[in-house]
Amino acid sequence: MWRKISAVVVPTVIAAGIIGYMLFRVWDDLLLAIATASPIWLFFAVLLCVLAWVLRGGRYRYILQGVGVAAGVGFATACIFISQTANLIVPARLGDLVRMVILKHEHAASYSQGFSSLVVERVFDVVMIAVLGACALPFVLNVPDWVLPLIAVPIAGGILFAIVLALAGSRMSERRWMQAVLSVCEEVREASLGSRAFFVLSLSSILIWCVDVGVCAVVAAMFAEPVPLPVVVLAIVIGNLVKAVPLTPGGVGTYELSLAVTFELAGTAPAVATLIAVIDHLIKNLVTLAGGVVSLYAFGDWAVALLRGVYSRTLSKEEYFDA
Repeated sequence: MWRKISAVVVPTVIAAGIIGYMLFRVWDDLLLAIATASPIWLFFAVLLCVLAWVLRGGRYRYILQGVGVAAGVGFATACIFISQTANLIVPARLGDLVRMVILKHEHAASYSQGFSSLVVERVFDVVMIAVLGACALPFVLNVPDWVLPLIAVPIAGGILFAIVLALAGSRMSERRWMQAVLSVCEEVREASLGSRAFFVLSLSSILIWCVDVGVCAVVAAMFAEPVPLPVVVLAIVIGNLVKAVPLTPGGVGTYELSLAVTFELAGTAPAVATLIAVIDHLIKNLVTLAGGVVSLYAFGDWAVALLRGVYSRTLSKEEYFDA
């Protein structure tokens, strides 16, 4: 019981502590920065954020087709919305597993197909944002040494992952667990390593991250802060690569801290850097939450029961499907 509670409470306290510290250290300057902000930019930031979600849904639909699941863009987008909404509360990105259950319930997809789709999405997300960061590095001055391995490691890992998939081939094993791994490798390879699939997923992933960068750039414009675009790109890259390590639910706290530190290193005033980071993530999380609520309503009562079960971790497999 206490282990379950601490698994949720401890990461949440860490996230709240990081945000609280960031706001406290620049509190007086925050009030001045807010007073001079132009709120009209919030509208454009929200629009860009919604566009990024639609693009993510289109990419996920393509991934699902690659693993043998036929679904529409609306369904694919709703799947991501619900799983990401769960990730805002549940630690260690366990909300991603919700997507596997939704695919099973709505399209009779196997857990292997659902897991494979998650692997493809995550790999392209992490590797392509690292590639975007590598493209921005030459245009940013005085980049700290720790940024280079942060960007290089995901790219090297993606290359190694592709080599392992290519060498694995279509193999069979009498051991059940090994056959499950080989099946996932086969599905991931079919969905991502073909020349057309690799091009489409790479291009769409870069486009998604460019729109994500656009949200942050619009938030920076809200405070009339002249942050160079390469710096915004690098901040988003670092923030999302750090957020990929599930220390807090939804990366809250660690994401904001990463963005603020990057902006400050580039010469942005600490108060403005903090506000840009906090508001950028707040917009993205609120759009995620709104999309998750709408998606739950669209799927019906069983999806609400599913998400409630993820939060409480008490639903059995039968309850998922009987809900």
